[in-house]
Amino acid sequence: MKVAIYSQMYQEDTLQYVMELLDELEKEHAVIAIEKEFHEYVSTKHDTSNYGKFTDAEGLDGSFDMFVSFGGDGTILRATAFIQDTGIPIVGVNTGRLGFLSTFSKEEVRKVVQEFKQGAFTIVERSLVEVNQDDDIPELNGLHFALNEITVSRKDTTSMITVETYLNDEYLTSYWADGLIVSTPTGSTGYSLSCGGPVIAPTAKSLVLTPIAPHNLNARPLVISDDTQIRLKVSGREDNHLISLDSRIASVENGKEIRIKKASFTIKMIEYTSESFLKTLRNKLLWGEDRRN
Repeated sequence: MKVAIYSQMYQEDTLQYVMELLDELEKEHAVIAIEKEFHEYVSTKHDTSNYGKFTDAEGLDGSFDMFVSFGGDGTILRATAFIQDTGIPIVGVNTGRLGFLSTFSKEEVRKVVQEFKQGAFTIVERSLVEVNQDDDIPELNGLHFALNEITVSRKDTTSMITVETYLNDEYLTSYWADGLIVSTPTGSTGYSLSCGGPVIAPTAKSLVLTPIAPHNLNARPLVISDDTQIRLKVSGREDNHLISLDSRIASVENGKEIRIKKASFTIKMIEYTSESFLKTLRNKLLWGEDRRN
């Protein structure tokens, strides 16, 4: 077994559960690699001389069986920058709050190894969206893809922006709003959900357009096929607006055309039998918690 470990949580309580995972992996004589900066932190509390290191540029390849992310959903989103198109399956250990992607509770971290060894899991491929790489946005540092969503939104103003939207070169509408979210099924339980978007099963071949606080009162979230080519053009009172790809944010000049489509690769998520998507919905959104049920 070959396992990569990543976290942004440099805290004692997180480290406690990382130690439990390392102990369980060592029982299985696993080959272990830890993200370079987190490796340095772990080394202050544990002998890491036998562990490898990796960065977003080197150290990972398709030979890894699993990538374990410690933190919340935001940590998994950042982990995609390390995994990219290597095909390494990822699982999240939740040390945060809600956690739709980081489904394993930190108290059950040993089960990540135990149930993987037992084969009590399936691999679910999650689609991504990307900005056309020919659209010159230097602040993205070459990382043009997002697992959850790509969002355009206002910048340096309290005024709304207008988002002129085309689907497969056909004009859809001009959203007058604070912004527009282009969400994957994975991202449907994130920002899009907070803005009134629908929950979509992770394997659905769909994207969602969700306006942010639209002043067009009849503007509603729209579910489209994931092979749709999307073009956006923003106008407003300021010279620039923001574009965000999950946690990466850049400033874009108003009037610049932004082209969005499904990415050419997927991210593989490990879905354990004990932690299914439907179970996560029940637990995180409290479905069925009505006392009348």
